[in-house]
Amino acid sequence: MNKHSSLSNGSLIERATEIYDFTAALRGRAAPDVDVPAEALAATVPAVETASSIGAGAAVQAPEWTGPVQPIDRIALAEAGYLLPDGPVSAMSEEFRLLKRDLLSQLAGDPQGNYILVCSAHSGEGKSFCAINLALSLAAEKEREILLVDADFGKPGIPEALGLTSGPGLMDALADPTISVEDCIIRTDLLSLSVLPAGRRSNNDTEYLASSRTQALLNRLTEGRPDRVIIFDSPPLLAASAGAVLASHAAIALLVVRADETSESALRDAAGMLKGAGQVQLLLNGVSFSGTGRRFGSYYATEGAGE
Repeated sequence: MNKHSSLSNGSLIERATEIYDFTAALRGRAAPDVDVPAEALAATVPAVETASSIGAGAAVQAPEWTGPVQPIDRIALAEAGYLLPDGPVSAMSEEFRLLKRDLLSQLAGDPQGNYILVCSAHSGEGKSFCAINLALSLAAEKEREILLVDADFGKPGIPEALGLTSGPGLMDALADPTISVEDCIIRTDLLSLSVLPAGRRSNNDTEYLASSRTQALLNRLTEGRPDRVIIFDSPPLLAASAGAVLASHAAIALLVVRADETSESALRDAAGMLKGAGQVQLLLNGVSFSGTGRRFGSYYATEGAGE
């Protein structure tokens, strides 16, 4: 998303649909069913109270996150080409501003909640890059709390990219009912942004995600907090089944495609695994733009300002 393009006007989501015809992939195919072994289910009894368990009509409020604050490594972010908190406005920051405005308008009142899944067909297509930049852009919003969840259990990397020290995470909270998920959350010095590490990898990652404990955990994070947005950085869809299961919890699945690299056959296969998501949108990454049409680069090269 940080290069310039010869494509027509419109957002990167709109331009992606001009290049890739993936409509057919979303028709008639459901996300793969997951068999949950009995031994996995035994460890998935929700350890949180729900409205039904504490009385009808009772108000439930997601707990505050109170863990220690870790500073984001802004030098590492800059060296890796990410957006910088409170950094100068750039062509890339404007692209993510347009993206987040679109996403926030779609999330408003969505019955599946403020859950966004960022995924891709294969590794190396930029999903983590897009997930981190989207989280940083959303964190600039007033009166919003952003939780970036590292759900790529095979190759976790979100805390490291931000310069944070990782610890127990999502999979630990799912596998062990005695672990409170909010205790695993890393608060950052960007007050509106927190990170949930992937945690220790399990041989039953997909089964834990498919259990009722996952929904109970998500409810605990968001109940009564419409200002909280949760972004999941998913495993590659064609490499691990966990991504398809995570999609069933997402209001919006952003399927990242890399220009001139992601094949249409891979895209169709990946899109077919996202039937459980409320909406599926393509996000075009690694595009190069011409000077014609709507572009921000030349303007902000001389008129940069903080976000």
